[in-house]
Amino acid sequence: MSKRVAILISGGGSNMVSLVDSMTGDHPARPAVVLANSADAGGLQKAADRGIATEVVDHRDFKGDREAFEKALISALEPHDPDIVCLAGFMRILTPVFIDAFRGRMLNIHPSLLPKYRGLHTHARAIEAGDAEAGCTVHEVTPELDDGPILGQARVPIRPDDTPDTLAARVLTQEHKLYPAVLRRFAQGDRNPIYL
Repeated sequence: MSKRVAILISGGGSNMVSLVDSMTGDHPARPAVVLANSADAGGLQKAADRGIATEVVDHRDFKGDREAFEKALISALEPHDPDIVCLAGFMRILTPVFIDAFRGRMLNIHPSLLPKYRGLHTHARAIEAGDAEAGCTVHEVTPELDDGPILGQARVPIRPDDTPDTLAARVLTQEHKLYPAVLRRFAQGDRNPIYL
């Protein structure tokens, strides 16, 4: 029996597409729904084009009431009965209301080599710090921001002429490899970290 995966997005959904397109053949999971926090998220059409159910819960409708927003997220996901929730560029900080509902079953991809550079502007921060390399991390979601057990990392060198944008583009290429690889293993019950 395949695991059912819900994917949460806020934008174009490039990581969502890499996850969805990997879930074929003998993959232990299948996409159940793609949910966005804005009807403008470009990834919704990409999901629909692939025959995947979509949901929208617009955070702006909740006027800063995070708990009500997250309860609405849970209600939107429940009919799809997800076994695993993947955050793929979902640009809302989640509280324990949502995290506890899917504890131990929720993954996130973050564009830094955690525990370095939690939060935003990770590529600029890595360049400013003079780091030799940057990368991305898939981790289990816990109530602490960009924390939780690391399930995989991929590294890229930082070049002398890198800007945050050029570095982000190279890291994104690795994200599209790492996240599907981690999801496959996680869906099989393997939580040992992998390094690309």
